[in-house]
Amino acid sequence: MNKASQEEVTQMADEGPVAEPKQRIKWQTEGLKSSYANFANANCTREEVVLNFGVNNGWDRAQPEVEIQLGHRIMLSPFAAKRLATMLAQLIAEYEGRYGELK
Repeated sequence: MNKASQEEVTQMADEGPVAEPKQRIKWQTEGLKSSYANFANANCTREEVVLNFGVNNGWDRAQPEVEIQLGHRIMLSPFAAKRLATMLAQLIAEYEGRYGELK
C-alpha cells in the first residue's frame, strides 16, 4: 500500500460515522501479503460474521458446476462487520463519483 493509500485509509478510519475518539493509527506492514479475489461470500451467526474470499476460474456460464478456490476466510464481530460495511459503502460512493456508476 502506498503512502497516499495509507493516508486515505487512516482518514476513513478517523472520520467514519461511528463516534469514537480519534486515534493515530500506525500501520504494521511487515509480512503483509496481497491476494486477488473475484468471489466473495458472507454468512453469520449471532456472535460472528464470516467472509470467504476466493477465485472463480470458470468463466463459462454454461458449465453445470463451478469450482471456486477459496483463499481466505475472515471472521469479524458484528460490530466490526458493520464498520466495514460503512467503509465499503463510502468507498464505492467515492469510486462512482470519480469513475461512474457501477452496475
